[in-house]
Amino acid sequence: MSFEDALKKVDAGVIIDIEVTPGSKKLCIPSGYNLWRKRIEVRLSQNAQKGKANEQLIAGLADLFQLKSNDISIVNGMHNSKKSLLLENAEYDNIISTLKGKLPLHPD
Repeated sequence: MSFEDALKKVDAGVIIDIEVTPGSKKLCIPSGYNLWRKRIEVRLSQNAQKGKANEQLIAGLADLFQLKSNDISIVNGMHNSKKSLLLENAEYDNIISTLKGKLPLHPD
């Protein structure tokens, strides 16, 4: 199993499954991969209040994948630590290569 289990190719782009830890000392996107939950882990410095953590998550993912913030939307888990986000107009292979450079390798 690898981090690719957290990604799904769809007609509109790519859906990425994320597990967020808000209120961390520093922003870290991605911070790891949860093999059991099959989710990319992310640490946010913003607290989960008034949508600030979600805004930081979207901005951080946009920066990481070189997308516009408007191309990223939360499709599941708006008020939860486990989220699924749609990366519209994103190329699956580009997402994979970006994450490979940021995440430690996990044996299959």
